[in-house]
Amino acid sequence: MKCLIVDDNKLARTAMKQLTSHVEHLHVVAECSSAMEAYNILQKEKIDLLLLDIEMPGMTGLELTRNLGRKRPIIIFTTVKKDYAVEAFELNVADYLIKPVSPARFIQAIEKAREIMDSSNRELQEADNEFVFIRDNGVLKRIKMDDILFLEAMGDYVKLHTTQKFNAIHTTLKAVEEKLPPSRFMRVHRSYIVALDKIEAIEDGTINIQQHAIPVADAYRSALNNRLNLL
Repeated sequence: MKCLIVDDNKLARTAMKQLTSHVEHLHVVAECSSAMEAYNILQKEKIDLLLLDIEMPGMTGLELTRNLGRKRPIIIFTTVKKDYAVEAFELNVADYLIKPVSPARFIQAIEKAREIMDSSNRELQEADNEFVFIRDNGVLKRIKMDDILFLEAMGDYVKLHTTQKFNAIHTTLKAVEEKLPPSRFMRVHRSYIVALDKIEAIEDGTINIQQHAIPVADAYRSALNNRLNLL
């Protein structure tokens, strides 16, 4: 996680950098003595986290936050006053630390920032996985992930079954499996991959998906049971 320390007080910056030095995977890119200095760095470099003081000459930390808009990094305010807490959280920041900051409280704030970052990355990954493209008679066609029911190996081809029809792709099931998000699809047989959220029932070793009966091989049965939310 790449971060900026922004504070007009040199001693405060030193104390904050000391705290960051004890946290793994937290890299301080720069220390800034003003919000404007931080703003200029943010225009040129991708920063994940701002450790941002509020009361600074010129532009305050609150003003910087507003000026950065929706594409801003995760922000943790660091200040000596509690007066700005309500206004700060209205700006949807990760945390609000009162100086001097204890190591335990600092770690707690960093963990909140990590959770936000991980959640954001998952959302980006899911957005990237909304579609796949297949080649059909020389034409690239877009298929929605949500429309895929299951995939079936048929010799040198893979039949991709959707809610509307199926498409035959000249490839292997293994090659397709490597490109599908494992959070949504699972191999259940040497010849079948299923969309987990499309499973309607499992009976006698057979998965039912919209009137299709798909066999579950013994080798995959335990892994499938572990992926399902069994009550």
